[in-house]
Amino acid sequence: MTIYDFTAKDAKGNEVNLSDYKGKVLLIVNTATGCGFTPQYEGLQALYNKYSEQGLEILDFPCNQFGHQAPGTEDEIVSFCQTNYGVSFKQFAKVEVNGANESPIFTYLKSQKGGFMGRKIKWNFTKFLIDRNGEVVGRFSPTAKPESLEDKIKGLL
Repeated sequence: MTIYDFTAKDAKGNEVNLSDYKGKVLLIVNTATGCGFTPQYEGLQALYNKYSEQGLEILDFPCNQFGHQAPGTEDEIVSFCQTNYGVSFKQFAKVEVNGANESPIFTYLKSQKGGFMGRKIKWNFTKFLIDRNGEVVGRFSPTAKPESLEDKIKGLL
């Protein structure tokens, strides 16, 4: 099994096959619009602007599990991100990342990189880096700013 075996609904409700991203470097992030880390959208967009033509894709999965910090609808979240941070990378429907209703994508990501809290995701803006072969090569805490991942991303591109 690889990341390419999964599908997810995008923010418009369309089913997206992650196999569409084969050959790309992926940064998968669980996000929230009302979180202390929300300004990281700016850094994520800067990375996307700089490296998308070389093969970087950022996949944004809003999550309302931590302090109810992503309470809006998908349309409201997309509008907020575009208006405040100029987000142009792919945004998906809200997911849960821990517990009985967690997204199978995050179950898989956590199984590949357990991280600093075992398998559980600690908070919004946990980041998973996937290489061009679909291998999960890194997991980064919410406090890791997107720009701190730039050298690792460049190395994979």
